[in-house]
Amino acid sequence: MRLDASLHRIGNDIVAAYLVTTPEGVTVIDAGLAGHWRELVAELASIGRSVDDIKGVILTHGDSDHVGFAERLRRDHGVPVYVHADDAARAKGGPKPSNAKQSMKLGPLLTFAAYTLRKGGARTTWLTEVVEVQHGATLDLPGSPQIIGMPGHSPGSIAVFVPAVDAVFVGDALTTRHVLTGQEGPQAAPFTDEPAQAMTSLRAIVDTKAKWVLPGHGAPWSSGVEAAVAAVESASRSAH
Repeated sequence: MRLDASLHRIGNDIVAAYLVTTPEGVTVIDAGLAGHWRELVAELASIGRSVDDIKGVILTHGDSDHVGFAERLRRDHGVPVYVHADDAARAKGGPKPSNAKQSMKLGPLLTFAAYTLRKGGARTTWLTEVVEVQHGATLDLPGSPQIIGMPGHSPGSIAVFVPAVDAVFVGDALTTRHVLTGQEGPQAAPFTDEPAQAMTSLRAIVDTKAKWVLPGHGAPWSSGVEAAVAAVESASRSAH
């Protein structure tokens, strides 16, 4: 799905991953679920590119619905996979803390579970090698992506700012569709390790002034990062 010049999404509002395309090649941000591989190949083909054009994958964090096809790209095509040092073990299948009880509604929960299973979420291939990154790094990849530390959802959660496409990719630092309740609009994401810390971390992306805010779950947001963060903060106040 083409969002803008040089900016594409695969997956849907339940689980999504993104492509930044430039003449130098393609940067993939998050790797969705294993079954998104076919959509990756098809999206690349639709713009005259192939898997061979992918220069790197950046994971916003190490959860299974973001790791998806990353190891396949690394193992079979030699594509490096970048993840924050504090989530490297998680991306390799390491332990994840149990979260507090989540709000949920049966319909959206079943939709999320069914889609995840259909797309191979129960058979995640964890990474065996990663390239560790830190807050403040600018990677030598198409679009010159910048790493912004966003601890809270997980210790090594990051946002990825790509000025070339005026977009900040936020993973689960926020969501625009709560996968367990179906509620739409910018809000805190479920399954967050440290909710208060995640809320504080949101301020780190405001200075990007990006037009696009692109979450791992939910519709793409094109009304600017300041409005998105304000909406999350407002939703959080309303919930308490």
